[in-house]
Amino acid sequence: MASRGTTETSKLKQNLEEQLDRLMQQLQDLEECREELDADEYEETKKETLEQLSEFNDSLKKIMSGDMTLVDELSGMQLAIQAAISQAFKTPEVIRMFAKKQPRQLRTRLAEMDRDLMVGKLARELYTQQKVEILTALRKLGEKLTGDDEMFLSANAGTALSQFERVSTDLGEEWQCSHWSFSLGVVENVPPGLAMSLLLDNV
Repeated sequence: MASRGTTETSKLKQNLEEQLDRLMQQLQDLEECREELDADEYEETKKETLEQLSEFNDSLKKIMSGDMTLVDELSGMQLAIQAAISQAFKTPEVIRMFAKKQPRQLRTRLAEMDRDLMVGKLARELYTQQKVEILTALRKLGEKLTGDDEMFLSANAGTALSQFERVSTDLGEEWQCSHWSFSLGVVENVPPGLAMSLLLDNV
């Protein structure tokens, strides 16, 4: 599949972000209305939304297949969706910022949480959960964490997060393989010396 033009890629990315925003809003609304729902209704509605996310993720994989421009553009979104599906991340706002590759907004959110914790507006347990999500998202987006943040992450990462780390590593390897396959396709029928030069440029 040939790479799409810049305008087409931008429009596609915008449409996908709008779909993801809608699903994240569903999750957020569900959490806000949790007290008004009985346990079975809450679990069933959440299950349905996660199934929709899973279907969205499958569609995203098909769209990205063989198109390195889209892999570069949408890899963060795919990781964020996987984090939500695996329940490693439970905060819709954090998932949304992760998907849109917004490290500055994530750091702002973390600073606000620090203040809320100090004045008693945020429970320690919820603070820990959301801080782990934000630090993980920042690390996956290539942001440098402080030594204290790394220690906090190591001390508080749960099973779901560990599973997500393994899945995200597998996804990274898939993207690398796709990049290599795409590179091979680009240089097919090119003289060997030039082909090797092009391949090295694409690694």
